[in-house]
Amino acid sequence: MLTLLDTGVHSAEENMRLDAELLDKLGPKDKPILHFYEWASPSATHGYFIQPGNHLDLKRGEALGLDLARRPTGGGIVFHIWDLAFSFLMPSDHPAFSLNTLENYRFVNRIVLDAMSSFLQKSLELTPQDAVAMGADCKNFCMAKPTQYDVVYQGMKIAGSAQRRRKQGYLHQGTISLAYPQIEFLEEVLLSKKEIVEAMQAYTFAPLGKVWEPKQLKEARGEIRKHIHDKLIERLADFEIR
Repeated sequence: MLTLLDTGVHSAEENMRLDAELLDKLGPKDKPILHFYEWASPSATHGYFIQPGNHLDLKRGEALGLDLARRPTGGGIVFHIWDLAFSFLMPSDHPAFSLNTLENYRFVNRIVLDAMSSFLQKSLELTPQDAVAMGADCKNFCMAKPTQYDVVYQGMKIAGSAQRRRKQGYLHQGTISLAYPQIEFLEEVLLSKKEIVEAMQAYTFAPLGKVWEPKQLKEARGEIRKHIHDKLIERLADFEIR
């Protein structure tokens, strides 16, 4: 029903390479794959068509130890410091696969919604349409602007995603907000400092809040991983018994 992979701790580039290889090797009749991984250092990834130097101070980021890599999917810039990142691969012969890209987003993000609702014991929803951007550069940062089928709590984004579809299936890369970004760090590396910081503060919900410990992040990631796995198994079973 499902292949579960945990490839452990790697650089940002290696994590993205592993996801790209999983998509390349995916067969249309394979089982769906849930892939968890972690980051060797504070990291950021960006969509395939984003030029990060237009939005980040790359030299300052390097000096601060920020590890940057391009994703094999689209979407904006994501900081993998305060989040839980994962990927999901759906083969094209599976009954839950759709030729409608938005339906594929809805399928995976509904599972994330159910998982985070169980974790938070709160009522979440999928945003029905793109939110209004607070500035021109906000569309280039994942957590600065909710888009259709993102998971939100009271209008604030808790999870975002990007996909890439091939003939054999699709790769879905997701990020779940856990703690609010450290403003001092953002102001060091962002070029549109005020604009993006204000948008993230307005549009991001983080269950651990502004004050948190590394141990809290680790424990939250472990618990949420289990929720995602369990909810995914339930949802896949619904399709496979039809």
